[in-house]
Amino acid sequence: MDELTREFLIESQEGLDRMERCLTELETRPQDAELLAEIFRSVHTIKGTTGFLGFKRLEKLAHAGENLLGLLRDGKLAADGAIITGLLQLLDALRSILKTIEAEGAEGTEDDAVLIGWLEELQLPALAASAPADCAAAATRSARKPDFQQTAAAESASMPAPAPAAAESDPAAQRASSSTAESTLRVDVALLNRMMNLVGELVLTRNQILQATAADPNMTQLSRRLDMVTADLRESVMKARMQPISHIFSKVPRIVRDLCQSLGRRVRVRMEGQETELDKSLLEAIKDPITHAVRNALDHGIEPSQERRAAGKDPQGLLTLRAAQEGSHVVIEIGDDGAGIAVDRVRGKAVERGLVAAERAAKMSERELLQLVFLPGFSTAAAVTSVSGRGVGMDVVRTNVEKIGGKVEIDSHPGEGTTLRLRIPLTLAIVPALIVRSLGQSFALPQGALSELVHVPPEQVTTAIEWIEGTPLYRLRGRLLPLVFLDRLLQPGGDHRAAAKRNNFIATLNADGRRFGLVVEGLADPEEIVVKPLSAALKDIGLYSGATVLGNGHLALILDPGAIAMKAGITVSAEDAAARAADETEGEAEDGAEYLLVEIGGRSAAVPLASVLRIEQLPLTRIEYVGCRPVVNFQGQLLPVEDAGGVLAATEGSAADKNAPAARIVVVVCREGNRQVGIAVSQVLDVASGGDLCEAGSSRPAAGLTLLGNRVTGIVNLGGAAPLLVESKPEEWIRIEEGVR
Repeated sequence: MDELTREFLIESQEGLDRMERCLTELETRPQDAELLAEIFRSVHTIKGTTGFLGFKRLEKLAHAGENLLGLLRDGKLAADGAIITGLLQLLDALRSILKTIEAEGAEGTEDDAVLIGWLEELQLPALAASAPADCAAAATRSARKPDFQQTAAAESASMPAPAPAAAESDPAAQRASSSTAESTLRVDVALLNRMMNLVGELVLTRNQILQATAADPNMTQLSRRLDMVTADLRESVMKARMQPISHIFSKVPRIVRDLCQSLGRRVRVRMEGQETELDKSLLEAIKDPITHAVRNALDHGIEPSQERRAAGKDPQGLLTLRAAQEGSHVVIEIGDDGAGIAVDRVRGKAVERGLVAAERAAKMSERELLQLVFLPGFSTAAAVTSVSGRGVGMDVVRTNVEKIGGKVEIDSHPGEGTTLRLRIPLTLAIVPALIVRSLGQSFALPQGALSELVHVPPEQVTTAIEWIEGTPLYRLRGRLLPLVFLDRLLQPGGDHRAAAKRNNFIATLNADGRRFGLVVEGLADPEEIVVKPLSAALKDIGLYSGATVLGNGHLALILDPGAIAMKAGITVSAEDAAARAADETEGEAEDGAEYLLVEIGGRSAAVPLASVLRIEQLPLTRIEYVGCRPVVNFQGQLLPVEDAGGVLAATEGSAADKNAPAARIVVVVCREGNRQVGIAVSQVLDVASGGDLCEAGSSRPAAGLTLLGNRVTGIVNLGGAAPLLVESKPEEWIRIEEGVR
């Protein structure tokens, strides 16, 4: 394919995407001149360009559509349901021809006479009023092809009375988006992928240099500068790969419109946060989950107009799509104002299909029951239809989202509606990972699937690990956690008694709905790893998702938690879903009920677990100062570090010994309101549930204190951490940047 044709295909596809978005909005604003002009320009551009490229079929079809759009633009026709359906058919036909050209280099030999005749028929009312002769000629052509009138009538009759599914959006935002397109430069994805690979190599080199120069004070400044530049460059290249989520959202109104016609619903679509950006590869991965969620919302959630009217609701339902960035993730919500999920019906279906025992189902809470909708094979549909009923929709949503390191949450209220929440990582090319050791080798474990770590020393192995019918289990805060020994998985037939002679670390993992503990022999520092593809031989093993080069220069395979769970025979059960829901319920039942127990300056302290984002072990050289405030340059952002216990000073004192190993500190990164703050701690001890304390002789709660393991423990006051910048001015930013450098 020559470069000119390739550019034509790219521009035409972009134009048709805009046309589809505008057409679905046109149903609610049929007189909107700007929408009509945008649609007309898309078709006109295709027709004009095909003339000298020699695509006669494409030119003829676009010309028929342009004639109809010209009458709409001039106000001689009104954009009713039949006309918009005809234009959508034109859109599909143009898109199909473009795909044929891309695949075969030619337009194909299909006959477009039926569609062209239909488009001509739709022009008849305007032609009759302005040019009777033209109308007579068009009518004569229509008489030779009677299928046109029947097709148009059938399409019009199949539409419910006022059934628009257009998106509510700001016309000013659309104008801004088209003007922005004129100032952008199109870059081939292959080039961006190449740049990302090179940045990945740079990240690996940076990790190795930081490790090699950690004990050399002469290299400290240079390594810091390299760290900052690498982080900035990585962020810039990642942003170049980002695309607005409107690329997916813009397809939803068309899906809703088609479903409304087949289901007899009346639904409008509201979209918010379309400018939110996500890595291109992840956008492709979440197309199916969003489509399944939308179909479920219309088929199971939003009621028919008659039922809504009887319930005192607006006869027209509302489907809301919302996207926003939260830290290193993008949160996507698909919500409806329908009937909500009937938990009693979920309970009955789960028992009927044998997914959970009747006794267990009777004791499950509402939140636990909601988790059952994600089980494979679960469906509340009375019959299998072309839309739903096979029990694969919500299972696909969760499986696909968790496969890319994301999470799915569901919230439903009877009579008010249901919201599905997808939490997606910004990128998969460079991910944080915990380095674990087994059989003398290092492996990378993605932190997205990691919940917590538990240390089991040799003397506690026989009592802490229970065996039931040959299956090892660990009782974690009252719940049995199935265990998988990594060494026995890699070398089947090994002696499990060897675990009693060594330290054991249990990594609690949540993967594809399966919750289990992975037992390893040792832990190393967490690292940002660059994901490299596997060879065919390693892929066939089925335990690894990629490979990477560690900071010490050694190769390491990246473990796939989902594949490990399947290989070990750990299945998704109703009990697993209930346990997950119970964990979430306990965390939300009472603010601060769960705590991360840490040691700060020789004393124990409690950090509310709900506020903890991650735990970082960093070289002391990463700590810099803005005035007297310690900060860390983390992924291109300044993270203030609170050091009320003097941990930094103590670590710096011990690092003064030239013979001592490179000093490292532990920083607990927490969310406080709309910002993040780091807490310098001596070590992380445990996760525990806290109890309330009251002052003697009164029912007044003791502020800032909790009871952990029958010991009074102080709660770290995250709200007391002063902001790094208060009412900052540009010159203050300059001084801060100079101080950091």
